[in-house]
Amino acid sequence: MSSYLYLTVALVAFALTAVLGLFVVPFLHKLKFGQTIREVGPSWHKNKQGTPTMGGIMFIIGIAAAVLACVPVFYSWSGPETRLMQVRVFGGLAMAAAYGAIGFMDDYIGIVKKRNLGLTERQKLVLQFLVAAAYLATLRLSGDDTATVIPFFGTVELGLFYYPLAAILIVGLTNAVNFTDGVDGLEATVSFFVFTALSLCGGVLSMVGLSAMGVASAAACIGFLIWNFHPAKVFMGDTGSLFLGGMVGALAFGMDMPVLLLPLGVVYWAEMLSVVLQVSYFKATHGKRLFKMSPIHHHFEMSGWSEVKVCGVFGLAALLGGGLAVLAVAFGV
Repeated sequence: MSSYLYLTVALVAFALTAVLGLFVVPFLHKLKFGQTIREVGPSWHKNKQGTPTMGGIMFIIGIAAAVLACVPVFYSWSGPETRLMQVRVFGGLAMAAAYGAIGFMDDYIGIVKKRNLGLTERQKLVLQFLVAAAYLATLRLSGDDTATVIPFFGTVELGLFYYPLAAILIVGLTNAVNFTDGVDGLEATVSFFVFTALSLCGGVLSMVGLSAMGVASAAACIGFLIWNFHPAKVFMGDTGSLFLGGMVGALAFGMDMPVLLLPLGVVYWAEMLSVVLQVSYFKATHGKRLFKMSPIHHHFEMSGWSEVKVCGVFGLAALLGGGLAVLAVAFGV
């Protein structure tokens, strides 16, 4: 029965995301919701000026529709998972949607002001921590505990330390995913492999609802790539990248194994770390740069890599990280 669920959510999420592009992309063009390219960015990105952004709306609708329409039907036929597991599925989707809403505000303000900045960093962080706190509180009220599973080591009880650590990890991951967006097709390519791995992990753990949500997310990334692969006809914007970050976090925490985010998020973490290192080195050396540009995908671009090559190599890294996560769950839990 679960195989039918996976197939259905994949088809719905992919088809709806891909077809929505026929309407959303022209609509965003009409509204003149175009991306403002940073002046400090690669010079060849200037020709992307005006490309519609906020296209993440397409896969947000696709994923939400697939999960909300298909998972409850599956539960009605086969019997629901535990109440806590259902909260992890639908609460996780709600958290991702809330992060998408923050991204939408950021994109919209940036477009109205005709610059590449929307909400301030402080505003975004406050909102992101509030969303993470609401998600964790929902899990707690539904009977979740403060333990986490580490493959090959077993269950570790963190007590009250669990909540601040979890909130920091969720917010950090969401911003790391956001940093990965910046090259045509990169975010969707990397996230496809991450979600595929997460869906496999959920399947191994017999967490059908979470696994189905991972399948829907992976399929929607492919549907979005039809419009976002180089040369991109639309960008996902913070609307999409923050939603994807929230979804990755929701799936890992829903499985009680946030430690999986270390191998799964190898590309995300590398992107964020490159920014931290670049800024720190720049300040310490009074103007020198460690990379040609950060996040690190721009460094490779400025080293002569095409956008397609960046997507391919970074996608391969995500595939390897995802493979390690799946092996850890299959043999270490």
